[in-house]
Amino acid sequence: MDSPKNLLADANVCPPGTAVVVPTGDVAPFAARLKVVSDPMRLKILGILAANGAVCACDLEAPLGLSQPTVSHHLRQLFEAGLVTREKRGTWAFYRVDPEALSALGAPLSRLADAATATAESS
Repeated sequence: MDSPKNLLADANVCPPGTAVVVPTGDVAPFAARLKVVSDPMRLKILGILAANGAVCACDLEAPLGLSQPTVSHHLRQLFEAGLVTREKRGTWAFYRVDPEALSALGAPLSRLADAATATAESS
């Protein structure tokens, strides 16, 4: 069986002198946060918290249709990613979205979109 052929090799696809720009910086923390918010239930939780402010974890079970341990698991993931804050009031835990953390999560995506737009316009 023949090995796959690289159709771009020696095809003069890029003009001479073209440089491939590799973004710098550690993307692992950003990727980890994206993984946390990629879960649909966590996005629902973020939406509920954003719309209602501080919400007791116990009040999330019914609207989400989840058990208390599952709600706690999702909230812990969001808390450990730094996307929500937690305030203990006696035996209850109230959670709130951290707007700065959400803005920081969107910033790298905005920079990627800006770079792609600039590249598309210059081509």
